Amino acid sequence: MNQELSYHTIRTVNTYKVRSRFPRLVGKNAFRNEHAFGDEFVVKEIITDQGAKGWGLASGLFYHQDIREDDRLLNKKVSEVFDESIGILQEDLPTFDFALHDLAGNILGLPCFRMFGDRGVQSVPVYDTLIYFDDISPDTNPGGIARILEECQYGYDYGYRAFKLKIGRAPLWMSLEEGDKRDIEVTRAVREHFPDCEIMVDANDAYTVDRMKAYVDAVSDVGLYWIEEPFRENEKSFSLLREHLDKKSPKTLIADGETDPDMDLLIHLYQKGLLGVFQMDIQGDHSLGHAFGLTPWRRAMPRLESIGARISPHAWGLKLKTHYAAQFCAGYPGVSCVEGVTDTTEGVDFSGYQIRNGKMYLPEKPGFGMDFIWGMPITGEDCESKTICRQV
Repeated sequence: MNQELSYHTIRTVNTYKVRSRFPRLVGKNAFRNEHAFGDEFVVKEIITDQGAKGWGLASGLFYHQDIREDDRLLNKKVSEVFDESIGILQEDLPTFDFALHDLAGNILGLPCFRMFGDRGVQSVPVYDTLIYFDDISPDTNPGGIARILEECQYGYDYGYRAFKLKIGRAPLWMSLEEGDKRDIEVTRAVREHFPDCEIMVDANDAYTVDRMKAYVDAVSDVGLYWIEEPFRENEKSFSLLREHLDKKSPKTLIADGETDPDMDLLIHLYQKGLLGVFQMDIQGDHSLGHAFGLTPWRRAMPRLESIGARISPHAWGLKLKTHYAAQFCAGYPGVSCVEGVTDTTEGVDFSGYQIRNGKMYLPEKPGFGMDFIWGMPITGEDCESKTICRQV
């Protein structure tokens, strides 16, 4: 542990509400209706007696839960709650995970990716994750496949060179025959119009093994980079799919681990050659089914590195999370491709991060290299009224 962290005592913890907006309505996926235009979320700002500051995404859904936890940090030395080689020292404090990493980076004068070891890639490959079922969404004005292609063009112009397409329109939104046919048509249309781009697909566990094998047959010449969450991970189903992929599309990987991850099972699947990419969430909100977290990722990496794992921390919902995942993958080896969320976040300066030709370039600024300018303060009165702030 760096002794410099012991010279700083935490004097203030501020809580703010911040708003983000997607560039358009993000539509349905296999199990959820329209994802809307963005959301509100909570951040923590930590200030020490020496004037050092750090901030980051919090994990609580309720203001009163967040603020009640602040007392657990106040008047403690930074070194009592954080070690730059590990992360947060108390795993029950995920609310402060990002803020404490940012604070430590600012105290030590290190970008977080260098704190992580600087053993990853200097320019992080990213993919556009905002391609949902906008061909059938919204119900009042569905755009058809042309809408999907327009959205991919937007992402291409933004700088992406890889797209993740949602599949699984059946059985919730369309009949099995119509939905599976549309999944195939969308996949093939994107390949035709963007021949130089990688394509991933994400079924959100909506497929069966037989349906996924039929889908693979229909798109075997597309060259899918990965199939994400084809169905709930298990050795039997993954074995059947992997065997079929080896015959039809051998370079296509299976990506999973986002939802309620069982690390022992995931590692077993990887060692058996079935799982191709680990996707635990970069955020540690245990009220969300896909929670994992930054410090849990750091604790897992020695084990994952020992087996040569490919990694892609799940970052859906916020550009902020994309940047956290990119910092992680610039610090640790094994990155496959990072989930790129395109949004406008009020009160945050993201200008140090740039996407060009499918890769994200990170700033050399200390911490996570993002400046928190303003947000709506959350106070004790908000706690008393039990005001709720939803987090993506």
